[in-house]
Amino acid sequence: MARSPADVALCSLALLLLLPAAWSATFTMTNNCGYTVWPGLLSGAGTAPLPTTGFALAHGASATVEAPASWSGRMWARTLCAADAATGKFACATGDCGSGAVQCNGGGAAPPATLAEFTLDGSGGLDFFDVSLVDGYNVPMLIVPQGGGGGGAGRNGNGSADAGKCMATGCLVDLNGACPADLRVMAASTTAGAGAGSGAGGAVACRSACEAFGTPQYCCSGAYGNPNTCKPSTYSQFFKTACPRAYSYAYDDSTSTFTCATGTGYAITFCPSTTSGKYSGENPQAAGVQPTNGSMVYLGGEQLATGDASSVTVSRASRLLLAAIAAVAVALL
Repeated sequence: MARSPADVALCSLALLLLLPAAWSATFTMTNNCGYTVWPGLLSGAGTAPLPTTGFALAHGASATVEAPASWSGRMWARTLCAADAATGKFACATGDCGSGAVQCNGGGAAPPATLAEFTLDGSGGLDFFDVSLVDGYNVPMLIVPQGGGGGGAGRNGNGSADAGKCMATGCLVDLNGACPADLRVMAASTTAGAGAGSGAGGAVACRSACEAFGTPQYCCSGAYGNPNTCKPSTYSQFFKTACPRAYSYAYDDSTSTFTCATGTGYAITFCPSTTSGKYSGENPQAAGVQPTNGSMVYLGGEQLATGDASSVTVSRASRLLLAAIAAVAVALL
């Protein structure tokens, strides 16, 4: 039976509506730190670029970034940033991307920096994500999935099915003050005024053992370049004890990689409160770390939960509408 122009138009509309809902993702970044941070964003090789590669995010502010289909890459917070008065070159004490500008323009984070890593629409139609301290640490960070994939199954390091891996992850505690002395990065006097409250005059970051010592044993390279020979070190266990869901060394996959159904959105919070209640398991006292203090502004787990609930509601309503349109389109074929 011949289809009318109206039928064809409806089918086309259904496809146009279904494709972005299925394949794109929205990242919402919020700065709970008591100072400005400058998020940096780096796209992986062979993936489409994001609309921005860096920007300023004031204390208490939020910003959204739309990611294209099958995007992969990483995001982080730069701290203690300023432009040189003489040259105008922009630089940051931690997480600097070397571009000399607010936009990173393809530059990655200089370690140490806390990293949020994503692969969207990966194996099995799942998003893979983690918070990594493999390159060290500079600020607390939390990733919370929002809508779309709450019941998504994941895969463990062996590739077998692993349900219930669509959940929050990150490192909620401030590790800079408790960082082992041989890993600690102190604020330089030239940048100490660039971000009051961000550790000016004290520790501003905590290096990984690989960055600090450069040996194959700590870098999981050479003879230590496989999971059988590269084991957790005393230094990586410092990070893991305080932040058990974050990557602490190169082969920390089984407890640190999380998955959600493609189409999930992600809230990334810099300096989340330790009382946000998004997940249990943080054990800062065991690592000799004090929980984050009152200088970190707490937007509240209730606010985040409200946002999550509304996001889930909108996501479910959108999926129902799209499913209805698709069903009508199929019926007309």
